[in-house]
Amino acid sequence: MADQTYDYDVLIIGSGPGGYVAAIRAAQLGLRTACVESRETLGGTCLNVGCIPSKAMLHASEYFDAAANGTMAKMGIKVTPELDLPAMHAQRIDAVTQLTGGIAFLFKKNKVTWLKGRGAFVDAHTVQVGEQTVTAKDIVIATGSSVTPLPGVTVDQKVVVDSTGALELAKVPEHLVVIGGGVIGLELGSVWRRLGAKVTCIEYLDQILPGFDGDIRKEANKIFRKQGIEFKLSTKVTGVSVSGDTASITVEPAAGGAAETITADCVLVAIGRRPNTDGLALDKAGLATNARGQINTDHRFQTSVPGIWAIGDVIPGPMLAHKAEDEGIAVAENIGGLTGIVNHDVIPSVVYTWPEIAGVGLTEEAAKAKGEIKVGKFPMAGNSRAKTNHEPDGFVKIIADAKSDRVLGVWAIAVPAGTMIAEAALGMEMGATSEDIAYTCHAHPTHSEAIKEAAMAVRGKAIHV
Repeated sequence: MADQTYDYDVLIIGSGPGGYVAAIRAAQLGLRTACVESRETLGGTCLNVGCIPSKAMLHASEYFDAAANGTMAKMGIKVTPELDLPAMHAQRIDAVTQLTGGIAFLFKKNKVTWLKGRGAFVDAHTVQVGEQTVTAKDIVIATGSSVTPLPGVTVDQKVVVDSTGALELAKVPEHLVVIGGGVIGLELGSVWRRLGAKVTCIEYLDQILPGFDGDIRKEANKIFRKQGIEFKLSTKVTGVSVSGDTASITVEPAAGGAAETITADCVLVAIGRRPNTDGLALDKAGLATNARGQINTDHRFQTSVPGIWAIGDVIPGPMLAHKAEDEGIAVAENIGGLTGIVNHDVIPSVVYTWPEIAGVGLTEEAAKAKGEIKVGKFPMAGNSRAKTNHEPDGFVKIIADAKSDRVLGVWAIAVPAGTMIAEAALGMEMGATSEDIAYTCHAHPTHSEAIKEAAMAVRGKAIHV
């Protein structure tokens, strides 16, 4: 039964992948649900200025690059591409419009009330939204994250941009400097490299893609260099100054040393993201953040204050849209009296470059630290589908426990790695061994056969290598 003491049974603050999914699932469970969102459209960062628009630009730029770099010509398709950047931006905007509009439709279909405005706590059951005050028995914080600023560097969204500005550049930069060798920097750097920009990526660490498996990081570096991206690793940015349409980026070795200056007409700051908790007045609800600015929860996503829950980028764990979605379903079911669970050990990560890079579970380095392991690798050059598609770069790597044979981690660089990794995640969720994967019949010819071959390699029985 709905509690009529409150305006709503459940109030979600934020309509990103975690928030809108939580709202819809709560409504499906018969709870009176409202969602607070200050944007003009639903969907949060992911749908509006993150996952969705970046993938639209990545996909379109792949076509242009294939035509421009001779890939199509090698397959007997002779074309001379002409870039229509406004049209490319238009298809990006159209994708966003359709998907954000789709969420608005789902809100209406499921009778979720959209409260437009920014939310801030008045107390543990009361939230101020614009000029109105609403109450709810349970409140879910799903406010996501925002770009981490680089101290001393001003983002003007013209010469110095963040990920949002990098999606909307009116012209292809002559020289784009990307500060940060993580997922966002590599994806957006790849877009503009394909469209004709010179791209230099500056990374403080000694390798790109922090958190990924070591072999994957090294191979990705080689592939991106071959594509034309220049890397300055173990390098820190000490300053960025702008004069007119030109930026001067001062860098020096991370360990200290002589400084140098790089000039560019566009600088992308992509050093990470931070939780959106400012402005929520958490203290009025009796909440505080941890040292990283996150809100701690238990395994049910309940905070230290009864009736207040949190999911997605504002809590510890990887800042991934699909993690937030699963947590959105789980938290709604927990509030609704069901059992909502997310296995945080089996959450895949994907980099949507060419080829794609994906992983799930432990890296080889992390697995070794826990005990004895077995590792199997299979090169995509030995995969028949990759061969016929002229996609030889990359490999699949499977890490298994030496005694139980249980799969601990799967990592891949392959054109459809983001799709292939789902098989690995499902197998790991069900406790699969390398033998289970090795003896599962895969259709031929498919890229996914590389997963089977890597599993066979774990067992010393790979056929095509």
